[in-house]
Amino acid sequence: MKILFITSTRLGDGVLSTGALSHFIQTYPDAEITVVCGPLIAGIFEQAPHVTRVIAVQKEPYGLHWRRLWMETVGTKWDIVIDLRNSLMSRLIRANKRYIRSVRDDKKHQVEQIAEVIGVSPPPAPVLWFSRDTLDRARTLVPDGAPVLAIGPAANWPAKTWPAENFIELIVMLTAADSILPAARVAVFAAPGEEETAYKILSTIPTERRIDVIAKAPPAVVAAAIQRCALYIGNDSGLMHCAAAVGIPTLGLFGPSWPHLYRPWGPHAAFVATPENLDELIGYPGYNPATAPSLMTSLTTTAAAQAAVGLWRKSPAT
Repeated sequence: MKILFITSTRLGDGVLSTGALSHFIQTYPDAEITVVCGPLIAGIFEQAPHVTRVIAVQKEPYGLHWRRLWMETVGTKWDIVIDLRNSLMSRLIRANKRYIRSVRDDKKHQVEQIAEVIGVSPPPAPVLWFSRDTLDRARTLVPDGAPVLAIGPAANWPAKTWPAENFIELIVMLTAADSILPAARVAVFAAPGEEETAYKILSTIPTERRIDVIAKAPPAVVAAAIQRCALYIGNDSGLMHCAAAVGIPTLGLFGPSWPHLYRPWGPHAAFVATPENLDELIGYPGYNPATAPSLMTSLTTTAAAQAAVGLWRKSPAT
């Protein structure tokens, strides 16, 4: 059996689709699966069982990347095609069965929407797979030792980033002697291009408790490193979804985005948000997502700390 699975180019959306991929892996254990995704997240899917090929699609002008993808896939008779991108290409190749995400529902979480596309209930949760080499590389980033508080202070645009000063204050609160992670090590995670804010936070951590995972590895290795941590707190981002997918307690910080669509998914995940919703935050005259500063200043460190403590106390590890 041959299955073609077309998913996102972005880390967060790609991770949210892994539950659907897992469903087909488990349902058809003898299948040969080809995954189409963006170059950034190819390593995430290369480690999944029964995935025999990953086609990393680099976006080209005029949609020429879809033409190239069609040329690579048209010669195969596919048993199942799952297209979460709603591309014309998936309709122009031979397939016995197609699952195409052609509509969006602004009232349901992305995981629920994907589950409806493939006709599965309850929605399969996102999951990540790691090779031995990936796990070994993760261990070098987050070595064995005292529990680790993981911090993800970046996001894909500045308005979604909680101020660095708030993260610094929150870390002090959660690692205090009378708090949930006394004297814990602190790992700061960020991608290339996000170093400035990340190092501002990392530099405030005592040297002996500081773990630098800033622009150090590809997403699959970073996700495996996050799995070695005790608790993850970060902005709405792809790393937040990685943390939830690997099963550690994950607290997402939300401002100008919709938690009901993109909250971290899973039994050990939670979110805390600004008092204002997305429409209220971006509804001011002259709003420009490219230049807007942080719109999350109204989310207090007290609210975030209370949410983190509540999540931690409900975690099976505590």
